[in-house]
Amino acid sequence: MGKGFRVGQGETQIPAARPAGTPAGAPGNGTGGRRAVVAALMLAMALAALDSTIISTAVPQIVADLGGFSVFSWLFSGYLLAVTVTLPVYGKLSDTFGRKPVLVAGSVLFLAGSLLCATAWNMGALIAFRIVQGLGGGALQGTVQTLAADLYPLEERPRIQAKLSTVWATSAVAGPALGGVLAAYADWRWIFLVNLPIGALALWLIVRHLHEPVRERDTARRPRIDWAGALAVFACGGVLLTALVQGGVAWDWLSAPSLALFTAGLALIAVVVAVERRAAEPIIPGWVWRRRTIAAVNLALGALGLLMVAPTVFLPTYAQAVLGLAPIAAGFVLSVWTLSWPVSAALSQHVYRRIGFRNTAMLGIGTATLLLFAFPFLPYPGEPWQPALLMLLLGGALGLFQLPLIIGVQSTVGWAERGTTTASVLFCRQTGQTVGAALFGAVANGVLAARLGGAGDVDSVTRALDSGAPAEHLRHAVADAVHAVYLGAACAAAVAFLVLLFVAPRRFPVLKNPTE
Repeated sequence: MGKGFRVGQGETQIPAARPAGTPAGAPGNGTGGRRAVVAALMLAMALAALDSTIISTAVPQIVADLGGFSVFSWLFSGYLLAVTVTLPVYGKLSDTFGRKPVLVAGSVLFLAGSLLCATAWNMGALIAFRIVQGLGGGALQGTVQTLAADLYPLEERPRIQAKLSTVWATSAVAGPALGGVLAAYADWRWIFLVNLPIGALALWLIVRHLHEPVRERDTARRPRIDWAGALAVFACGGVLLTALVQGGVAWDWLSAPSLALFTAGLALIAVVVAVERRAAEPIIPGWVWRRRTIAAVNLALGALGLLMVAPTVFLPTYAQAVLGLAPIAAGFVLSVWTLSWPVSAALSQHVYRRIGFRNTAMLGIGTATLLLFAFPFLPYPGEPWQPALLMLLLGGALGLFQLPLIIGVQSTVGWAERGTTTASVLFCRQTGQTVGAALFGAVANGVLAARLGGAGDVDSVTRALDSGAPAEHLRHAVADAVHAVYLGAACAAAVAFLVLLFVAPRRFPVLKNPTE
């Protein structure tokens, strides 16, 4: 282990076994080469983060040009679905063929999708090209996180992870503003064209400076790609996530389309299990869920994705409707957690080196549970600094929770399993966000309907905000709805705490040499 990480205090150290086909060490880059690769990873992460939010403020201009207002939400949903369902596939491919070819192929696909989006002639074409972008975005997200673990030993990983967290947070906050500026002063198509020079630079740096070590191949065995499993996973994830994204929006939850999709999704789950059990090298291997450490981290970060919906989706509406803030000021109330999250993540190493990954994460999510539970007890209507302070503290708590789990679980597997492990973690977090959006959207709409006599939902609140100052009864209804969502988020955080307490091992089985 690296100097300064006292394994005996927090974790169990075990020797690393090197499966056939595993490289002899971490990517063989010198200091200058590694810096160039890190710069490329940060650029790739910025592209993935920007593309999740940059369109939001340009929707009016896009709809005015292309039409298709009734389906514009698929500009977001289509991208999210493509990213989520491809994560496990790219994770397995990166373990089989190496990180570099997967990242290069994903970058090319993402840039091709960006160029196609800029040439879209109607909303249907734009949605289709956004899905192409998402197919590349899945490779960017998963492989960037995996390479970060490949490039750095355990004691140095907080440094690169903190950089990536900072890039993600900055891009997520800057995305809507940049999209609005480009749509207002240039053309909405530049939202996609701006990806090309940034992505091309990242791609050049990867091709030029990332040199993975020669792999020790087993000449008796050729790598097998589980195409049947990949197709089954893609179909199952696409159907279930579509049901969650569109349920309660495009159709009622108990309507025929919703029930048909959920039924098909359950049938496809059975197909995935059957196919993967027979596959020689499955896309989602059984050990992902049989190993306590990985299973616990997957469940805990799935709960994280779920609880994150409360502030990211509902806090801006609360800030405008209840606190009476302008959209920019409302965005600031939310954005303060992007200041504390990366700082806390960077400092978390000083905690988990002493008390271990599990206990550090429990400290973070336990604090987050209390903060989320405290939100409904804020005074009405209150001052803007009150929810902003809670968000600042929440970002610090979640930084202490997420990063130790990601670094910890990556350190329990060797090179040949790290891509699959990282992808499973990110897949669960993304799925948690999708489930959270559907679940908390239903909760908020239910509370609003109860408070407004069945005549209100989140969309009607948004229209009332756009038309001027909302009535007092509407402000109270929004406050009650958001309070209910935050209580639900607190329950999700409590579930994550219990998972770590009862499922995760007290000491993570850290490999003696995790680069192997």
